[in-house]
Amino acid sequence: MKKQLLGLVLYFTIGIVHGQDSLKSTGSFWNPDPPNYNVHQAFEVESLFPMFFYGGYHVGVGYRYDKFRVRVSLINGGTYNSDEGSPEGPVEGYERYYEPSPGLFLGYNLWKNLELYGYYEYHAFQIKQLATTETQDVISHDVGLGLSYQFFIGRTFYVQPGVHTYFRSEKQVGFMNGQTYTMPTFELTPVIRVGARIWKEF
Repeated sequence: MKKQLLGLVLYFTIGIVHGQDSLKSTGSFWNPDPPNYNVHQAFEVESLFPMFFYGGYHVGVGYRYDKFRVRVSLINGGTYNSDEGSPEGPVEGYERYYEPSPGLFLGYNLWKNLELYGYYEYHAFQIKQLATTETQDVISHDVGLGLSYQFFIGRTFYVQPGVHTYFRSEKQVGFMNGQTYTMPTFELTPVIRVGARIWKEF
């Protein structure tokens, strides 16, 4: 499924980008005029691409209006252990994986391409007990704040590194051997996304 999803996004992106080749702009490739952050409206697609290295996937679609941006996303973390993002590090004897989970993000550009955003993510996690390989599923309603910067490569493509925080109520999961896993209530996670501005209006 992830290959078909990625192929569809790439096909859609390349087609629209090709259709915008005739748009007029001045300045240089690295410093176009008007600047990318002065866009009036835009549609963007992006991906937290490291998820593909773990056998998962991530895709996000966003709409920008002046300094505001709303974005929806879908993540499947594959074998990535999301407990790596907790301040205490991984929980000994357990791993926590992202199952397909949607998210809603609302952001505002503070300065140029520096974006502050809040979000809600409906996270479906699979908890694996390493000693027994038993797994349990748990749903978590996570909220947080993120800060990231879009580094554009020309008019269309960008790399967006940043940092995310996650807050959630405490959740515990019991296993058949009587042991209990407690999910961290706070996470601080570095992120890096790649994306394309597939349509824009200045």
